[in-house]
Amino acid sequence: MKGIADTGFLVAFANQNDLHHPWAVEVASRVLDPLLTCEAVLAETAFHLQSVAMVLQMLDDGLISLAFQAEEHLPALAKLAKTYGNRSPDLADLCLIRMSELHPRHSVVTVDRADFHVYRRNKREMIPLISPPA
Repeated sequence: MKGIADTGFLVAFANQNDLHHPWAVEVASRVLDPLLTCEAVLAETAFHLQSVAMVLQMLDDGLISLAFQAEEHLPALAKLAKTYGNRSPDLADLCLIRMSELHPRHSVVTVDRADFHVYRRNKREMIPLISPPA
């Protein structure tokens, strides 16, 4: 499975009390190559878990891998911020949309189905998702 990890997935994976924890553990069991992610997702995850150590452990264990430098994609991120300004996207979401454009064979692993069903890569393409059952 090739994927791009969003904050909600990582929080659900690490937090046994999270509603989506069983789903996240099952998804993680299918991960052969690290899920790609960005520093904005790592920062959000550390904030929600109140543990930088847990996030660093996910990197060390090979569940996730940093694969995005926002500075290299500022014009594209600015266009996405303008396009989705009415939804008030956070930086992590914009980075994940851009990562989906860069890695078209990767699905975004997220619990945030509502926003990611609206977001589009390359202006018109739906972003493939792996998310908990509705």
